[in-house]
Amino acid sequence: MTDTTVETIVSGLAFPECPRWHGGRLWFSDVYRGLVLRLDPATGDVEQVVEVPGHPAGLGFLPDGRLLVASGQERKLYRLEDDGSSTVHADLHAIASWHLNDMTVDHRGRAYVGNYGDDSAPPTPPRPADLAMVEPDGTAHVVAEQMLFANGMAITPDGSTLIVAETRSTPGRLSAFRIESDGSLVDRRVFATFDDPHVMPDGIAVDAESGVWVASPFSGEVIRVDAGGTVTDRIAVPYPYAVALGGPDGRDLFVCTADTWMPDEALRLRSGAIRRVRVTIPAALPHS
Repeated sequence: MTDTTVETIVSGLAFPECPRWHGGRLWFSDVYRGLVLRLDPATGDVEQVVEVPGHPAGLGFLPDGRLLVASGQERKLYRLEDDGSSTVHADLHAIASWHLNDMTVDHRGRAYVGNYGDDSAPPTPPRPADLAMVEPDGTAHVVAEQMLFANGMAITPDGSTLIVAETRSTPGRLSAFRIESDGSLVDRRVFATFDDPHVMPDGIAVDAESGVWVASPFSGEVIRVDAGGTVTDRIAVPYPYAVALGGPDGRDLFVCTADTWMPDEALRLRSGAIRRVRVTIPAALPHS
């Protein structure tokens, strides 16, 4: 049984998003401050990793450990080199119709990257958008079409399936694709749907049993669905936008929260926080 105690580790952030556990630290974007940060959960110390033009979004790591970060407004991926310099890894203007959003990077260094589609906000329907796959050399391809605000993404423990939160589908849903050997996506299917209109799935994380933790900001909870798409857990958390599994035993569910997603208000309030919940099933080990 998951312990529903919610612990606040860090506060005073603007809009934390896109968390990733790597190298014993939690990496995340504080989007409206333009920063990628790294948290030591044992001490609560937060270190600035890099400043990113055009608002940082999705994060991931190449097989050699170098960081990839999506610049939302620039529609580019940047790569952080070992000497601390950053360089453009890929330009996605030819694919992304609006700002880049979340992404995930597989064990071969292929990055799957979503975008908003357009600048609309609910209740206006979004413009369907393409999902990009960026090769390790920076070459980009369209691997899925007609995504309704592709958001959190994760790969199942066996490396066979990509799961994508489509935040603005009706009802909100997680979609799944089989990953081919060349990284292309086939056999699109619905992994889970959420009939509650307040559940608009945002960031996600996959555990060792292919269950998916889903951040649901507008219903104020994080939700776990099992590999069959059935809800197994619901934990009340204020305004959660993204989640990651990590910690020494893989059982820390880190939750990025903020009282508002509006940029000016988020910068003024600085109500963003990283919270932690202990869960039963640990993070999946990286597929290799």
